[in-house]
Amino acid sequence: MSSSNIEVPYIQSLFQADGYLTTHEAEIRRRYGCFKDLLNRIESNEGSLDKFTRGYETFGIHRTPDNGIYMKEWAPGAEGISLRGEFNDWNQLQYKFTKGDFGKWELKIPPKEDGSCPIPHGSKIKLVMHTKAGKLEDRLSPWAKRVTREKEVPIYDQIFWDPKETYQFKHGHPNKPASLRIYESHVGIASWQGKVATYPEFTRDVLPRIAYLGYNCIQLMAVMEHAYYASFGYQITSFFAASGRYGTPEELKELIDTAHGMGITVLLDVVHSHASKNVVDGLNQFDGTDSCYFHSGGRGNHDLWDSRLFNYTEWEVLRFLLSNLRWWIEEYQFDGFRFDGVTSMLYHSHGMGHGFSGDYNEYFGLNTDTESLTYLTMSNYMLHKFYPDFMITIAEDVSGMPALCRIVDEGGQGFDYRLAMSIPDMWIKNLKEKSDDDWDLDNICHILTNRRYTEKCIAYAESHDQALVGDKTLAFWLMDKEMYTHMSELSPPSLIVDRGIALHKMIRLITMGLGGEGYLNFIGNEFGHPEWLDFPRIGNQESYHYCRRQWNLVDDKMLKYKYLYAFDRDMQHLEKAFGWLAQHTQQYISRKNQGDKVVVFERVEKLLFIFNFHPNNSYTDYKIGVGYPGRYRIVLDTDSETYGGHKRLDHNVEFFTNNESWDDRYHSMMVYIPCRTAIVLAKQD
Repeated sequence: MSSSNIEVPYIQSLFQADGYLTTHEAEIRRRYGCFKDLLNRIESNEGSLDKFTRGYETFGIHRTPDNGIYMKEWAPGAEGISLRGEFNDWNQLQYKFTKGDFGKWELKIPPKEDGSCPIPHGSKIKLVMHTKAGKLEDRLSPWAKRVTREKEVPIYDQIFWDPKETYQFKHGHPNKPASLRIYESHVGIASWQGKVATYPEFTRDVLPRIAYLGYNCIQLMAVMEHAYYASFGYQITSFFAASGRYGTPEELKELIDTAHGMGITVLLDVVHSHASKNVVDGLNQFDGTDSCYFHSGGRGNHDLWDSRLFNYTEWEVLRFLLSNLRWWIEEYQFDGFRFDGVTSMLYHSHGMGHGFSGDYNEYFGLNTDTESLTYLTMSNYMLHKFYPDFMITIAEDVSGMPALCRIVDEGGQGFDYRLAMSIPDMWIKNLKEKSDDDWDLDNICHILTNRRYTEKCIAYAESHDQALVGDKTLAFWLMDKEMYTHMSELSPPSLIVDRGIALHKMIRLITMGLGGEGYLNFIGNEFGHPEWLDFPRIGNQESYHYCRRQWNLVDDKMLKYKYLYAFDRDMQHLEKAFGWLAQHTQQYISRKNQGDKVVVFERVEKLLFIFNFHPNNSYTDYKIGVGYPGRYRIVLDTDSETYGGHKRLDHNVEFFTNNESWDDRYHSMMVYIPCRTAIVLAKQD
């Protein structure tokens, strides 16, 4: 069928938002046709999309109603499969699978004579793959729900997880928040102690902090099991298993349920862009061949990440990945996903060595990988179809692919948000290369607002990657070694610390104020976490010293971290009260004065944000334009003593507009703006 004949139900809505896309209408229709063709084939061959995406109900290992065992696996390149484990003294050949159609294998083990299950809960099992080379090789089921390893053993074992009592959820999914304020978290580093923290510790110690600060969403990293801890959770070995290094599946369920009880949405950082190269305890060479779940040859390898790349055209790979998404929702009650590595998926080049200029030909040419694009489209269609009330999907995409965050029936890929990845890059570049005296406010404002109209973005001031060893947190870039000596209330004054605390607050406020329709903070950075993040490895003698969050710093009332923590709390609660992130129209910047170092902009018709980045100059009776007339008062002030400031502003003062136009606004007012200070004024009537 010609692409011009492919009906896209609401494509005109897409063109109304961006008329330049009409040039690529044929390609947009063709891509939608690929999605519809896949959907039709799934429904025709499998009965329904719902059934197809519940593969975990039949694949993997299951206890049957009569207490027997049923297993099903897909291994098209295998000569045979058998099951061994503690239950049969690791006999490799006792329980052999029967070969079925399309590379599928089945095994049935009857219950014991006493009617009990032949494989006890918590016991170790392994698949034995009979390869074409005539070898018997151990593998873990791709559908394994729990895997663990002995302390001194590097290889993971599959655990038959069938507890008599499972966690019973008490709370339903929260409704999708209009304003998304994300607290990005890693359970393992969430303790101040030098160890791997646990799900129960996170539930007890960290969730109350997140709720107190005012975040309404948690994004959990490194939950899908990964053999190498230092991979930050991005080299997945077992896609259906919650990481056992933090605790049990039931304890993760309790964490999520407790968050739901606090009204907090929980997203999973899902990695479907690639997989670990591990063979014995990963997906690589599962059936003894180079392909199976992945492309064979060079296309199946990511050279930069040293990992394997999925074959998104393979029927059982689609079943596996789509079912994986539903598993995390149905079993653990996650509310959505942050899809990792989307840029790598979208392009045959994986985005490597490609600085996207914004030219639309870069997105609608031959470099775009239609197969993975179709998979992402199907994922979003499926998730929003089955879970419309709470589902949130976020794309980690740096390329700016048009329509990525437009609905599928417009010809988009259906994501709700994309990460505004250029923003943290901009801040780190400014801190590394320039004094704040020389910051280009035009460029800063451009980066903060340069996003596709009607496609929502998540703004963030610093990414978790920037905290990794070899780099530093924003706070450490601003204050460096002074944080070791001058963060105490008893320390002598430090101009470096004074500057660092002031700019840390201003950077976060202008990012949240201008940068997107959602906001994200990485665990601990809200209080200016010092130093960097370094996972235990041979190079650091397996040390956990930098692999933790030092809550003791913010809890110590004699240290200045409390000021940044208090500011972040009040910034989140201010957004909660006024909801400017939910306002999808472009905000109006009325002033960007490079000489004065002043930026002024408005949000939600009630809030006026005023920033003075000048290191020395304070301005009395400074005239600013105002779009909405009335009486205004200060509702947030970075210079407040509550936030470690100098208390140069009187919060009892009211500001009144006059009818003199200024900066292309119909009204104006006079304000006092101290140097290195930001204030937010709220309209009172």
